[in-house]
Amino acid sequence: MRTKKRISGYSEEIAKDYIDVKKPIYSLSTELIPQVVFEDSKPTDEIASYKAWFIQEGVEPFQVKFDDRVSLPNFMKIVNFTSLEACEVRYNVYFKAKDIQEVK
Repeated sequence: MRTKKRISGYSEEIAKDYIDVKKPIYSLSTELIPQVVFEDSKPTDEIASYKAWFIQEGVEPFQVKFDDRVSLPNFMKIVNFTSLEACEVRYNVYFKAKDIQEVK
């Protein structure tokens, strides 16, 4: 995803610039992708965070980072995020959230 504005740091306002909160967001990942800590340019066994893929109509697929392990819904289920935020770095957009819930 390419940036629209140049604002530093994560914020919910930036996330709303890219994701339409009125449209459904679908889960693509069935398993979390662990992100490991690197020391001296080498991976360690320590997990820093987790990522998963999502999609929304009109938006290319995007990853969301979670600091803690979350429970992912099944493939293509509609989800809501708790505290979805985004930040723009160079020409890329990165998302993070505190939690995820399946919409029933």
